[in-house]
Amino acid sequence: MDLKIDSQTALVSGSTAGIGLEIARKLAEEGAHVILTGRDANKLDAAVADIAASGAQVEGVLADLTSAQGVAAVTAAHPDVDILVNNLGIYESKPFAEISDADWQLYFDVNVMSGVRLSRHYFPRMLDRNGGRVIFVSSETGIAVDPTMIHYAMTKTAQLSIARGMAGLTRGTGVTVNSVMPGPTRSEGIVDFLKSVASDPSVSAEQAEAEFFAGARSASLLQRMIEPEEIASLVAYLASPLSAATNGAAIRVEGGLINAIA
Repeated sequence: MDLKIDSQTALVSGSTAGIGLEIARKLAEEGAHVILTGRDANKLDAAVADIAASGAQVEGVLADLTSAQGVAAVTAAHPDVDILVNNLGIYESKPFAEISDADWQLYFDVNVMSGVRLSRHYFPRMLDRNGGRVIFVSSETGIAVDPTMIHYAMTKTAQLSIARGMAGLTRGTGVTVNSVMPGPTRSEGIVDFLKSVASDPSVSAEQAEAEFFAGARSASLLQRMIEPEEIASLVAYLASPLSAATNGAAIRVEGGLINAIA
C-alpha cells in the first residue's frame, strides 16, 4: 500500500532503538525524510546509518529532549515538519511508596513534557499550513493502570488527554492528532524489565516472558511480546493522508489486554 508520504518530513523522538527506531524505519521505507533524535551520539549515528543503508532519506539531531534547551536545539535545526511522533519514554516497575518526588518529576519531564514542548512548536505551524500529523505513543497502561508502574501510567494517561485536547483544536483543518496504545513490546531493555518483575531474576529471558504473560498480563489475547514493527505499521498509517478521518482517537495495539468495547 502506498501511504503517500514520500514528500513529507517526519520527526520521531526517542528514535535510536525499539519502537521509535522501527517507526522511523517504516516512515523512511514509505519515502518520508526522517529525522531521528537521541542524546547518545554513538547510538544516534548507528541508527541513522542503519536506516540510511537502504537508501532512505534520514538524518539525526543530537539533543536531550527532556529539557527545553534540547527541544529548542531540534526545532532550530528543523523548524517545520509534516509528521511529529512523540515516542520518547522511559518505564520501570517500582512500589508506589518508593516512588520519590524526583522519580515523579523525571517521568513527567521525559514522557510528557518532551512531547508537549515539541508539539507546542510544530502543531501551530501545521494548523497554519492546514496539514500535518501529530501522534503520541502512549500505552495500554494509560487506561488499565498497572499498580506496579503508577508513575509511568500517570504519564501515559496524560498523553491521551493532551492528544485528545489538541485534536479538538483541529476542527475543520487537515491536521490530525492521535494516540496509539501499545501493550508490552519487545524493545531495548525489555529483558531486564521482565527479569526485574520475575519471581526469580536469574531465569532465562524466555522464562521471564512466559511468567509475565501468565501472571501480570494474563488478560493478553496475544500472549507474547508485540514486535516493534507491529506498532510502527499502525503509526505509519496514522501519519499518512489515508488516515484523514481518524482524529482524536486513542488506538489500541495492545494484543487484547483491555477487556472493554469502548
